[in-house]
Amino acid sequence: MKIRLISLLLLSLLGANPAAAQDLNCQISISTPGMSETERQVMQTLRSELHEFVNQTNWTGYQLETRERIEASIQITIEERTGGDEYRGSIQIQARRPVYQTAYNSPVFSHRDRDLEFRYREHQPLEYADNAFLSNLTAVVAYYVYLIIGFDFDTFSPMGGTPYFEKAQNIVNMAQNAPQRGWKSFESQRNRYWLVENLLNPTYRQIRQSMYAYHRLGFDTLTDNLDMGRTEVLQALELLQRAHRERPGSFLMQVVVGTKSDELVNLFSEAPQMEQGRAIEVLSEVDPSNSAKYRRMAEGGR
Repeated sequence: MKIRLISLLLLSLLGANPAAAQDLNCQISISTPGMSETERQVMQTLRSELHEFVNQTNWTGYQLETRERIEASIQITIEERTGGDEYRGSIQIQARRPVYQTAYNSPVFSHRDRDLEFRYREHQPLEYADNAFLSNLTAVVAYYVYLIIGFDFDTFSPMGGTPYFEKAQNIVNMAQNAPQRGWKSFESQRNRYWLVENLLNPTYRQIRQSMYAYHRLGFDTLTDNLDMGRTEVLQALELLQRAHRERPGSFLMQVVVGTKSDELVNLFSEAPQMEQGRAIEVLSEVDPSNSAKYRRMAEGGR
């Protein structure tokens, strides 16, 4: 992990040759409940093409070694075929990053987007460009790829994901005339527009700052000093608390805490009573819908 951080810093200073570079190790799956065998075969072709699109594209301009690629998964569930080549469903995104000196991968981003609509004909090339809206499917996937990268970079350097969140916002801007849902501010308070808006809004800066403190100062130090690492994680949670008090109920807060809730229960279930009580207090405030889960920390996570 330290090697990866140093290599990213050097590449940012020296420039990078993007040729043959890959940024992600992303598993792609497509679930097709209720579809015919022929339709499933079409979706398997699409799965292969999306796998190549996501994993063979150089999204960052850096050259990462195989062990440095960002681990992620994208699962598409097809709920309905609405026309000859039109489909509707949802997309689930998960990303994780290794914790220093361990075999454990910490979840960084987990989100389900229920507004997926796209057109696809078997073997039709997937079209995508950073400066044009060519396809709703590739735009949605590229949007989430940039979010995966942005969240990952935020865990290695303070606000390090900004260039990638800006790329995701550019996709949102180009999609404003698209007929499909998910891109426009007035459609919902919990869609792609608002997620990247929150990520780049200075009001929520402390949420992103907490990602660096949580991972680099907290989790990456747990093997060297468990008590100190856990204290750093608690301080990262207090950053979330301050952000919540300034602007309660943000979409970004829900995504971040939802991604981390199970991990936090595991971490603080065996913490000293005072530290555990503080974690329960903070988490119950920023994520009240899961307060019962957090109170179980006092029972050892049961």
